[in-house]
Amino acid sequence: MADWLVEHGIGEERWLLVHNEQPIAARLFWPGDLRAGELVEARLTSRRKGSSRGVATTESGLEILVDRLPPSASEGATVAVEITRAAVAERGRLKLAQARIADAAKAQDGAPPYDVVHRFPAGLWEEIWDAAWGGSIAFSGGSLLFDVTPAMCVVDIDGDLPPRELALAAIPAIVRALRWFDLGGSIAIDFPTIPDKAGRKAVDAALEDGLAGWPHERTAMNGFGLVQIVARLEGPSLLHRMANARIGAAARMVLRKAELLDGAGAIQLTVHPAVKTKLKPEWLHELARRTGRDIRVEADPAIAIGAEHAQMVER
Repeated sequence: MADWLVEHGIGEERWLLVHNEQPIAARLFWPGDLRAGELVEARLTSRRKGSSRGVATTESGLEILVDRLPPSASEGATVAVEITRAAVAERGRLKLAQARIADAAKAQDGAPPYDVVHRFPAGLWEEIWDAAWGGSIAFSGGSLLFDVTPAMCVVDIDGDLPPRELALAAIPAIVRALRWFDLGGSIAIDFPTIPDKAGRKAVDAALEDGLAGWPHERTAMNGFGLVQIVARLEGPSLLHRMANARIGAAARMVLRKAELLDGAGAIQLTVHPAVKTKLKPEWLHELARRTGRDIRVEADPAIAIGAEHAQMVER
């Protein structure tokens, strides 16, 4: 059985599904996120006459698009809603969280069973984070390249194998990436063009086998090698985080690196100046509390964003 492990990090909560000491899937939540399945109360702030949809605002000021409003729900009323999708930041805009009217008596915890751990097994989170940060996954004979757009996530396949062999070799990596990155919504996979129908059918069959048990809808490969997958979108994927909140993701990662340090002395974080601006005082205070060490932060413009490091230094 695979088990979900949870790290309560500084500025984020990390989920990792592990089976046979291998990472199977990941999730990433940041403070203030509304999570799919969560039940919250909000005040209905706008509703068009005759519509079953409207906008509600939580006590903390977060706006939510609400569906299935009953005729009796008027502006100003407090409603209990079940979150169906967290807010998703995209280039130039923010998609509001989505919810539907729920019965408060049916409150439920949508989280799967999990164990809270101090540290994930060594290297597993780093492997997924590095792949999401770089937007690529290598496989024997080629690589996958990911691009997050406002409309969909696009997956390009690159390599030097013949088209059919390259497409088949890419499928295990595609299946792994969908769960590693917690992808949902519309996903377009650009396979190499396979001229014969039998070859395209072989790839379709392999993809169907690989995605068995993962809820989705999928088109057959067309003559240009394109396959579209649609899966339930519950919130921002790891790729969305890296694409649209890249500096914040780097700041959180260097804090994690610092937490994993062993030894005596003070902790020095060496970061890009843009990352330093994202290191909130309360995060640094929490790092000092957790580690019992003095924390120093040095900004170095020569360091690439994402290459920040933490080390032990003399007090």
